[in-house]
Parts: sequence; structure tokens; C-alpha cells
Amino acid sequence: MLSAEKNKLVTETGRGTPAGDLLRRYWQPAALSEELEGERPIAEVRLLGEDLVLFRDQSGRPGLLARHCCHRGADLCYGRLEDGGLRCPFHGWLYDVDGKCLEQPAEPEGSNFHNEVRQPAYPVREHNGIIFAWLGPGDPPPFPDYDCFAAPDSHSFAFKGYLDCNWLQAVEVGIDPAHASYLHRFFEDEDPAEGYARQFRGEVAETNMPVTRVLREFSRPEIDVETTAYGLRLAALRRLDELSTHVRITNLAFPNAFIIPMSKDMVITQWHVPIDDTRNWWYAFFTSYRDPVDKQAMRDHRLEHFTVPGYMPKVGKADNYGFDPKEQQEQTYTGMGFDINVHDQWAVESPGPIQDRTREHLGFTDKAIIANRKMLMRAIAAVENGDDPKLGRNGGGNGFVRPVAIDAIDRSDDWQACWQQSEKKRRETSPWASQTPLG
Repeated sequence: MLSAEKNKLVTETGRGTPAGDLLRRYWQPAALSEELEGERPIAEVRLLGEDLVLFRDQSGRPGLLARHCCHRGADLCYGRLEDGGLRCPFHGWLYDVDGKCLEQPAEPEGSNFHNEVRQPAYPVREHNGIIFAWLGPGDPPPFPDYDCFAAPDSHSFAFKGYLDCNWLQAVEVGIDPAHASYLHRFFEDEDPAEGYARQFRGEVAETNMPVTRVLREFSRPEIDVETTAYGLRLAALRRLDELSTHVRITNLAFPNAFIIPMSKDMVITQWHVPIDDTRNWWYAFFTSYRDPVDKQAMRDHRLEHFTVPGYMPKVGKADNYGFDPKEQQEQTYTGMGFDINVHDQWAVESPGPIQDRTREHLGFTDKAIIANRKMLMRAIAAVENGDDPKLGRNGGGNGFVRPVAIDAIDRSDDWQACWQQSEKKRRETSPWASQTPLG
């Protein structure tokens, strides 16, 4: 458990808070590229408690500005896209994507006052359908060397969804390998061939066993946690028989993302980004190593459960997460349908907007959660002392190895060699990842 003081330390993310200052030292997803589609590419953004406006100028460049005009505070979400920037309708002040004031048409002719003011602006980078923002001090670092940033657009799909809770309890469900055997338990297995676009619906590599059966029948995994340059590597080991062990490798990409296998050829890299202290967005890249992603199938599946625009879940607290007691008896462990996003949504929202960690009792399966909290507090302390955080900040070709997320079957009693060999084989057959270093 955490003291109330430490719980506050790791959950508050506004500007000037310790955790907020830490998260601002990392690139954060700010919006999907598709949110700037249409005739008027302007979107309101609330990120880490800050109100911002995201737009594309006439040349297609994205810009992220403080939402309220530095003149007299009018809302720039209602601005005019013209003349190379975003113009405030109040007095016509015009800003470019860098926050430079280009025009002040109501000021006296020949005035240079526009050179003396700037609209607060943040660097942005766009990649494979997600627009990332840098809200920290100084020049931003390169993106970390993760596969989701190395993959071509053809092998990547991006989406987002809303969660009504603090960011940290959402991250912590992703670094809890044991919960999948319970929260995502199905009493009957579906045809793995019909599992495209859905997590935990495929077949375990080198076996004829659906993933759902492995999770259901082997529900007490041995868990190993290793500290790495990017955060944590997690191994969940499920002994299937005397000769075979299911090895599942997942990762914490510090500070607020995790990387997990979706199928034998696809991984998910998912950030949980604070809107404010009691709400967060999840942003995910679905990255394929072999075949191009069927983006329409991926999108269609998510639209069964989320609204667009808005990216709000179609079930939630208001309708008891679709809970059906008969289904709980006969079909699923939760009784909340067959979409694991709903299961996770209930698990992270039901403790409340900010979980009271003074009341929890962590066990052996919470090894990664304990390790992450310790890392988080050390990193917060480093930033408070004026240092830059090191975890997850490597990149730009300086030897930072990529996290590996994979399911494999070990028949050699050497599970570490097993997952490395499986990853090597996957990369050798990938059209784009064969030259990337192993994590």
C-alpha cells in the first residue's frame, strides 16, 4: 500500500506537480490524426490538466497552442484557419504553429507589437495516425526506439478511448500479468481464425490451443520482473505439461505506456495519458510484423464498442458495464460481455476516480506494480532535483534496444532463450523489422 502523501505524489499531473513535471519530460499522445480531418481541422485538447487547441495550417503542418488567446483570453478553438495560421475572431490576432504572432490588424499601421508577444505553443510530431506533443522544458528528445515508431504506416493502426479514472490505475492493469486469467476468462473458446482485431482470441504459437484456454486452465503464472533501459520487462510463465511452458513477455515503457502481444504477429503499444487527475485517454498503436494491417477490420471492431467522434465507450458505469448475471454463470468470468476493453474499464474505474492505495494489500502477482511505483518515485525525485529522467529517454540510434512483446512455447527449460529465439525468428520473417536489435 501507499501512504496518502505518496499516492498524491504519483497521481497528480497538473503543471508544477511532481508527477506532472515528470510526465512532461516524455512525448505524450495528444490526438489522433483523424481528429484533424474534414474541412475545419481544429480540435480542442485537454492534456495533463492544460487546455489546448490543435490545428493544421494551410500547408498541413500541425500546431498545438494554449487554448486562450494571449491578448484577452478568447477561445482559439473558434479561430479562423487562414493566412498561414490560426486567427482569433476577437481582434484578428494571427498565430502560426510555433505560436509566433504574425498579425494584429487592429493595431496602428506599422506597429511592431506583434513581435513582442507569443502564444504559448508546444512542439508536435505526427506518426502513423497519432499526434504527439512535448509539454516539457527545452528541446524535445527523439522518440524512443520502439517498434511502433519503426514500423511503416501500412503495418500500423492507431485508435484511442476514454477512461473515467486516474492515469496510474489504468497503467497498472497493463503491467499485471495475472489478471488476464480471471478478468478476461471465457468459459468457451472461439475459433482462433475468427480472432483478427481482437486481443486474446488467437492461437498460442506452436500449439493448437486458443489463448483463452491457456489463460483459463493455467491461472497461476510464475512472474519474473526485470528492470531495463526502457522500464520493465515482465515474463509470465504458465507450465502446460512436463515438457512445455507458455512464455508471455510484456513490458512497461516508462512512465505511462505498456507493450503487450496481441497475436503471434502483432503487438500493442498503449499509452495512458492524463486528461487531468481523474480522467485519461488510452492511445494505442497496433503494430504488425508480417502482413499489412487490415485497418478497416481493426476500426470496425473498435467501432462496435466506441463512439466516433468522441471515442467514448458505449457501455460503462451508467449501465453497469453491461453486467449480466446469467452470462457470468455460463459464459464469462465478469458477466460484462466479450470485449476485454470493457473488462479493463470496469477494473480501473471501479476503484474510483483516484484509487485510495492506503487500503490495498499487494501480493506476489503485483511484483511489477511495486517495481514501477519505486521507479516512478525515484524518477520524480530526480526531476525535482533538476535532473532529466533516464528511463525510456534513450533513442536516436544510440544503442537503446527495443522492448519485445511475444507469446512463445518453451520446451527446453530455458524460457529466456526461448523468447529470444522466437523473437529472432519473427524478425527474420518481417518485411521491416529484421534489422532491429532485440530487447
